[in-house]
Amino acid sequence: MVRSSGIVQNYYEHAQQEGGGPTLTVDEKVRNEIARNGIVRPQGYTVSWHSNPDIEPHHFGRAHPMKPFRLTLTNSLVKAYGMRTAMDDYKSRAATKEEMAEFHEEDFLDFLQRVLPEDDGIDTGSGLQYNIGQDCPIFDGLYEYCSLYAGASIDAARKLCNNQSQIAINWSGGLHHAKKSEASGFCYINDIVLGILQLLRYYPRVLYIDIDVHHGDGVEEAFWSTDRVMTVSFHKYDGHFFPGTGPVSTTGPPNPLNPGAHHSLNVPLNDGIGDEDYKLLFEEIVGACIDSYRPSVIVLQCGADSLASDRLGMFNLNIRGHGACVEYVKRFHLPLLILGGGGYTPRNVARLWTYETSVCIGAQLNVALPAHTEFLNHLTKDSDPKVPFPTLIPPLIPKYANANTPEYLRGLVTSIKEQLRYQKGAPSVQMQHIPPDILGIREDVDMQIEDMKMESDEGWRREKERAMGIRGEMYID
Repeated sequence: MVRSSGIVQNYYEHAQQEGGGPTLTVDEKVRNEIARNGIVRPQGYTVSWHSNPDIEPHHFGRAHPMKPFRLTLTNSLVKAYGMRTAMDDYKSRAATKEEMAEFHEEDFLDFLQRVLPEDDGIDTGSGLQYNIGQDCPIFDGLYEYCSLYAGASIDAARKLCNNQSQIAINWSGGLHHAKKSEASGFCYINDIVLGILQLLRYYPRVLYIDIDVHHGDGVEEAFWSTDRVMTVSFHKYDGHFFPGTGPVSTTGPPNPLNPGAHHSLNVPLNDGIGDEDYKLLFEEIVGACIDSYRPSVIVLQCGADSLASDRLGMFNLNIRGHGACVEYVKRFHLPLLILGGGGYTPRNVARLWTYETSVCIGAQLNVALPAHTEFLNHLTKDSDPKVPFPTLIPPLIPKYANANTPEYLRGLVTSIKEQLRYQKGAPSVQMQHIPPDILGIREDVDMQIEDMKMESDEGWRREKERAMGIRGEMYID
């Protein structure tokens, strides 16, 4: 993948005053902003930025809450602060159908590839089969949109595997509800699963953390029966809030002999949790998971719908409170894949992901938004009249009372730590072999792995020759 410079070139154009006289060019203003904020490339680690501007123009529909324009706002802010200069900047390519088929069913991909918005069959035929409808509509360029955001996550994961990056960012990704053969919750292709499958080719254990207000059900389901991936989801749960899954009692397959038992951890929360409670809970639970599981790499889904004032969310987090989760995970100095997710108030999504980009590169940003920010008017609609400038960190007004008592939160921590006790430490993994219960590994790769395994493991070869199979081979949950 070649590094892209074309994405930013169209932004560095000469600006003009109203009277027509020349003023500083935008790139000169960006350089001044870089100096003002002390933005430099991180020392001792590399951060990579993965995006494609062709994702941004897609449109779910006027009334639909998912707005890819939030990526346009995010990119404009990150550019205006000059943070792209501190990262390796990649223009990601679209994922191929073969790459997406490593997890998704081919008939589902064929459907996404051929269906058109005017297709009358989506209401009664295959559209219902693939869960196409109001939440997951058909729109112009749907397949391109899916393949582009999936390609960015795949590329970001590969940069981590190749040690070209230690933190890889794809804000267009993080679409955690998509299933193997159906769309769900505004998500069509599960780029997270595709990225994790790439990571499993190199890293023994992947810890997936989800701080979207909605349960990360698609990722949990995909890796339900393996101990190579631990999923930890912090989300609202009352049995009705979408997707209606993720109670604390759901911890993986109920049979303790299944490798995935106790490796799907859920932290169900009530309305209105705020920064302090969330930060303490997150650090205690994630710290315990890392100590017990000893992951080789972390994937962090940073859904912005857990912010206060989100159109669909019901939590009361502020931008710094949400960003504290990124900061905490970064402290462990493990390879880190950062992804987007939900978030339905675009101006706050852009602010949040800009702030969290600054956390990744270790920059301390001036909270006054750069005056040369493109689309600045979209970021000032709710500005506090008492603040004389549009700000990166506005006070977000809580909409819900905090229904999470200290006793309830302590109970969650106790339950999670009890589940970790059953894990018996980190699994021992022979890295020549990718387990058969992780779906989507190409057949030719599997054959090569088996050949390598036979050559290197005499005991395994003898078991196969006796046609005894291996433990868990025919396990049915």
